[in-house]
Amino acid sequence: MFKFFDGAAVFFAVAVTIASAMVVYSGSGSETQVRISGAGGRWIFPRKSSTARETITVEGPLGETVVELHDGNARVLSSPCANQTCVSAGTIRRPGQWLVCLPNKVFVSISGSGIEDGVDDSTW
Repeated sequence: MFKFFDGAAVFFAVAVTIASAMVVYSGSGSETQVRISGAGGRWIFPRKSSTARETITVEGPLGETVVELHDGNARVLSSPCANQTCVSAGTIRRPGQWLVCLPNKVFVSISGSGIEDGVDDSTW
């Protein structure tokens, strides 16, 4: 037979579960950011969706790597490395994505709590 305290215990367990889920999934974490690091230092930019373009010149062992920020996205415009893989990699748009120029030791990433769900890649 169902008693009052059984119902209270079930209600309490459900309430704690819902409250915990709200705290964990509320999205109140840190704002997404574009992070750039190189031999010359580290830079962190808030990922605002402004239409202004900003270029950052990062010093590396081979010379200057130029990174462009626009609409919360980032891409490498130019780099002194021979193979130009970082330039041809294109634009990163979502948290968790990154670009790297290994010869010039420059790393560009988008980080934060707004990592979007969805299929990034698949394997068969």
